Amino acid sequence: MKLDKIDRKLLELLQVDSKQTTKQLSLHLGLSVTAVYERIKKLEKEDVIKQYVALVNKNKIGKSFLVFCHIRLEKHTKEYIAVFEREINKLEEVTECFHVSGDYDYILKIYVKDMDEYREFMVNKLTALKHIGSTHSIFTIGEVKNSIAIAL
Repeated sequence: MKLDKIDRKLLELLQVDSKQTTKQLSLHLGLSVTAVYERIKKLEKEDVIKQYVALVNKNKIGKSFLVFCHIRLEKHTKEYIAVFEREINKLEEVTECFHVSGDYDYILKIYVKDMDEYREFMVNKLTALKHIGSTHSIFTIGEVKNSIAIAL
């Protein structure tokens, strides 16, 4: 699907606030409500818009300790990769997992309450997974920028 200028602007507006009504969006875009609705439906159908979510304040839910954990598998084989990826998807503390190049095979983004909870997670869940050769954890000190919007 080729995105035109209006599609891009619509996506920018929705990334800022997806709860805007089609009427509000139509005023920003200079289109009719029906035209905006049709564009949104097309973007959803083409899987340009994957889903709508609510962003939760991690401090308000007691999950303000953010850790990035680098994982190196024992061997980088198809079997080990498949087992690790299947198991990592079951861990609710892991919000994102990336297969990467370089010294490590994966980078995990993990939210927990505090260092004690992270230790518990490491000992009882993460290192219990098969085929993990080593881990390297990085603890965040502060948040400088955090955006889920992708520049169009």
